[in-house]
Amino acid sequence: MKYIENVNTLKFDPVKCIGCGRCVDVCPHAVFTMVDRKAQLIDSNACMECGACKKNCPAAAIEVREGVGCAYAIVIGKLKGTEPSCGCSEETGCC
Repeated sequence: MKYIENVNTLKFDPVKCIGCGRCVDVCPHAVFTMVDRKAQLIDSNACMECGACKKNCPAAAIEVREGVGCAYAIVIGKLKGTEPSCGCSEETGCC
């Protein structure tokens, strides 16, 4: 599944990555892959902001504002003709 491009909060620091592969194992949308024993972010627009990768990363190489997900909220808002409701604000950033 793809969401609207460039609206999620996922950030990945490949320098911090220790190559454990947990993010690859737990991500339900195959956002990460392993290349040369290191994780690589391959499709951030597929991220649903569930937070599984962040919670399972022992190296703190992943940041994501977990929850409903901004992309999901925007898609549902467009389908229903309502404003997105993802819990974001000007103070917390995001959409």
